[in-house]
Order: sequence, then structure tokens, then C-alpha cells
Amino acid sequence: MAKKYIILDTETTGLHVKEGHRVIEIGAVLLNDRQKSEDHFHTYLNPMRLIDDEATQVHGITNEDLNDKPLFEDIAEEFLEFVDGSTLVIHNAQFDVGFLDNELKLASSTFPKLEDICTIEDSLQMARNMFPGQRNTLDALVTRFDIKGYDRELHGGLKDANILADVYLHLTGGQKKFEFISSNDMKSINNESKDHDFLFKDFNLKKIITSDNEINEHENMLSDMHERTSVEPLWRKNQ
Repeated sequence: MAKKYIILDTETTGLHVKEGHRVIEIGAVLLNDRQKSEDHFHTYLNPMRLIDDEATQVHGITNEDLNDKPLFEDIAEEFLEFVDGSTLVIHNAQFDVGFLDNELKLASSTFPKLEDICTIEDSLQMARNMFPGQRNTLDALVTRFDIKGYDRELHGGLKDANILADVYLHLTGGQKKFEFISSNDMKSINNESKDHDFLFKDFNLKKIITSDNEINEHENMLSDMHERTSVEPLWRKNQ
């Protein structure tokens, strides 16, 4: 069975959960066979506190926008049901998970932490591994992967979840499906291959002949590598 991948983002009243800041928007998009599906979770929330001006400048959400929105405790069970058993892909996951775990704790002592029901995958760490020493913010990755079609003037939970889904597919490029071939699948493939006789004479294969000059240049390069590093090149070890 294929794994359940959900791309998630939140917006908050401020940057520090320990200072009492709260979640005001949750956006989550389900991936289906490496495609964004229409199945998603999205809500704005009344945080029962004021939003920092700096935060409003980032996401554009004002205190007045949230007066008639539900409390987190009102949507908590629906949210948990949506993400349960999934791999949650989050950019800078520590931030969002910290806020969401705090909301769950405030809503009910019986609610689990996200790590208890989900696998957390941090796309920021993935990007840092792929592009060490470079800026790996979501905006930077959008530019790097030339992802178009989004207004980046203001952030938003659902909008950023959709953008992160595109980024994540680029970060995991070349992977046709998230599910790996099992050992039983490999046995089946091997058995099927035995039922067919592949004759190389039926294929027009081009034979490439290396010249003496090319062989000498290659050997000179290996000797230079050995002299500079004092390590025997891998090519010679396999000879």
C-alpha cells in the first residue's frame, strides 16, 4: 500500500510558541501518486489573542479577519483524522510541529503529539542536504526550481502548502512513486525475465573503441590523482 503523504504549512500570531503565540491558519494538501490531489484540509482559527504586526506583514491576516473563525479545539479531531498515519512534509518542521503540538495540548490532554501518529519529514533539511551553503527558504527554492503561478507577496497556509508540494516533488525528482519495490515484487520481476530470451544480436549496439592516446591520458590522470591524494583511484582497484 502506498504511503500517505501530506504537505502542511501553518501561519501564526508570532514566532515564539513559548511566548503564547498561536496558530491562525492550517493548510494541508494530500499527494496522490506524486500528484497534488483535491483532498485537502484548510481552516483559519481564532487565536484568542492579538497578532503581532510583523506577522501580519508576512501573511496579511488581521485580528478582525479571525473574530468569527473557530477555535483550534473545534477542529482538532477533524485535523487529527486527516493527518493520522501520514508522512507530514513541512518546511522547517520544528517550527510548525511545535506550534501544532502546543495547540493539541491546550485543546485536550488526551490528544496525541503529531510525532505519535505521523512521520515528520523536514523539506528544509532535505534542501540543505541538496544545496549546502545556499539559501533554502521556500521563496529561494521557488526561484531555484523556477516554480511559477503563485503570488508570493504574502504567505498563506494553504497557498504555501501547495507551493511546498511543488518544491517537494522537485526535491524528490526522479522518483516516479513514493512506494518502493518489495522483495516479492523483485522475485516476480526476475521470474518474468526468465520467461523471455533476449538476444543481443537482435539489437544494433554501437561499439566504442578507446584509442591508445585516450588510454594514456586516462592513466596520467589516475597517476596525478594518486600522487596528490596518496589514495589508489577506484578505477585501478577494479582492474
